[in-house]
Amino acid sequence: MRILYIDLNNSGISGDMFLAALLGIVPEPENILKDLRNLKDYLPGVSQLIIDLKKISISGIQLNQLKIEIKENKDHRSAKTLKDSLNKYLNENFFSDSAKNYANQVLNSLIQAEAEVHGELANKVHLHELSSIDTLIDILGVTIALDKINSFDKNFQFYCSKIPLGGGKVNTAHGLLTIPAPATLKILEKSNLITFGGPIESELVTPTGIALLTGLNPEFLEYPPEMMIKKSVYSTGQKKFKDFQNILRLFFGEYNDLEIIKSTHPMQKYVEKVSILETDVDDVSGEILGNFINEFKNEKVLDLQITPSLTKKNRPSYIIKVLCYPKYKFELMEKIIHELGTLGVRYSIMNRLCVDRIIEKRSITINNKDYNVNFKVSYIELENSKEIVNIKPEYEDIKKISKDSGFPVRKIQFIIQAKIKQLFY
Repeated sequence: MRILYIDLNNSGISGDMFLAALLGIVPEPENILKDLRNLKDYLPGVSQLIIDLKKISISGIQLNQLKIEIKENKDHRSAKTLKDSLNKYLNENFFSDSAKNYANQVLNSLIQAEAEVHGELANKVHLHELSSIDTLIDILGVTIALDKINSFDKNFQFYCSKIPLGGGKVNTAHGLLTIPAPATLKILEKSNLITFGGPIESELVTPTGIALLTGLNPEFLEYPPEMMIKKSVYSTGQKKFKDFQNILRLFFGEYNDLEIIKSTHPMQKYVEKVSILETDVDDVSGEILGNFINEFKNEKVLDLQITPSLTKKNRPSYIIKVLCYPKYKFELMEKIIHELGTLGVRYSIMNRLCVDRIIEKRSITINNKDYNVNFKVSYIELENSKEIVNIKPEYEDIKKISKDSGFPVRKIQFIIQAKIKQLFY
């Protein structure tokens, strides 16, 4: 399994930044630039096109940066003109079918986003900034580079960090607009990418950059995944900021075990990332611990354990362990510190396998009276069927029936368990 992890924490993304980084991974990048210079002959109105890959230094780090010089007249270009030029280039040069589909998907997402923003039909929309040849340079350059490293193969996986969007306002053909640009937001709406505002007041994500990224359907990971790193590349865009490095990083590598799991085992789809938060306390009362449990009964906490232990000074203590999704870890660690007064919380992120489950309501007759009981049905979804793992009645419903009927909880459990086959099979 080959892997590309796209680290945008200190950059955001634009088309030229992504292309500049990918050119650091592919063999013979100059050949790609040579092919891209021929785009001048595919789009009407272009009189000059110069594309070069430069090496610059920021904070002592050597970076890739594209230098593009364009002379063109783009005033009357339509979405159709851009699509025709894109497909003419794709058809007259060697691209895989998957690469052709990706390039068209990216351009179509840009056109559709503009159409939705302006309330127009996609084939009637005027693209303004996006009608420039640099849109085609970004899309086709990234497509060529990805095709060169066989990234459209099924044994290739993309991962991506969270993405800073920037802030403030930007000048466009439609006037002064708030960042992120409307087209960027429309594309993000249809993605699973994790974003955040800031950390500076400038545009850090362009519509073309986010369209290229969304088209790859990357999985979100806060940190790079397990892999053998074969190459790491740094790139930057045209903008320079005083308090923001604007450095995009790519990690290109392999993980052989992942290839076996992903290609052969149906349980792989149930793997997800979780965070384990852990601390030790030896100076809190039982009342505080009881209140702590009550405070952590919410949807952000997947599980909670409190285990008695002894410290190195032979003092009785408790190990507090909280399971949650990674996006909630800092919020919950802050709450742990405030609730327990602990000075520190350990945390780690790991994989877990968690099968599907649904809640189904059934009616049970006990002592000539009908009761509604919620059952948690866990199952594994196979290719053509569902395999039930367990069926469990909700304990709170059992307690209510016990209180109403006068039967012990244990007896209610026996009665319901005996009827599960009749109710579900």
